[in-house]
Amino acid sequence: MKNILTKKNITFVITTFKSRSTIFDCLDSLNPDCKKIIIENSNDENLMLEIKKKYQNLNYKIMPSNYGYGKANNFGIRMSNTDYIFILNPDAKFEKNSFDKFINILIDKDFCIAAPTDLNEAKKIDFKENDLINVDTVKGFAMLLKKSSFENFFDENFFLYLEEIDLCLRITKNKGNIFLVNAPVIHLGGASHGDRSDIEMEKSRNWHWMWSKFYFNKKHYGYFFAIYKTLPNFINSIFKYIYYNLLNKKDKKEISRMRVLGLLNSYMLKKSSYRPYL
Repeated sequence: MKNILTKKNITFVITTFKSRSTIFDCLDSLNPDCKKIIIENSNDENLMLEIKKKYQNLNYKIMPSNYGYGKANNFGIRMSNTDYIFILNPDAKFEKNSFDKFINILIDKDFCIAAPTDLNEAKKIDFKENDLINVDTVKGFAMLLKKSSFENFFDENFFLYLEEIDLCLRITKNKGNIFLVNAPVIHLGGASHGDRSDIEMEKSRNWHWMWSKFYFNKKHYGYFFAIYKTLPNFINSIFKYIYYNLLNKKDKKEISRMRVLGLLNSYMLKKSSYRPYL
């Protein structure tokens, strides 16, 4: 039956980018009855072959270029044929029995988005006598979406950061329910790529964080409010660039420069264009 929440009516969509160090633990933690779609934003064909050989009930798609988080997830959602989509980061994994608990709590509940708790933060959340609470936003590393609740999913103008907050805000504006569920998931919070690529990833993260922060505020509150919210970041990053240049701290100087460039591109209404050199 349509829209009945069962394990066989859920597809996990996992967007990866050179995530070899975490993806196997992630997949090992998932229920075998659920379908899985992996969207790979790099060209790692060897990893694809290893995963397809080891796991059943799984589709794997390598993108022709780095699509970013939101666009890649949308691609995976369009590939799915279930009524529910579970967006999951490759550096997250379910504890034993936590997925079963998560599903059992949500059965017969009316929701648009539901998310498990981050194990690192679970003790800080007061569920009182309930196993779920209604919230305005959830973190994007693990979130269950009811497909029929959406006309559009992730805003593909975001390459990285704040796309899940944008999604949640659109749901709350339409009076939809977003639940945080008392079922913990382990989230590592990002995997290392090693040595020089760490710096490239940091440059990319800082560029896109600044760009997305401006774009998010412009989209929901207007251009001048977005300037107001980000101008202190712009000024601070310029001073840091000068400071680290004087100290000859090349990597920190480059990160400050990327923050400035991310904001400059967003101020000029340019697209989120920077891609890491990995």
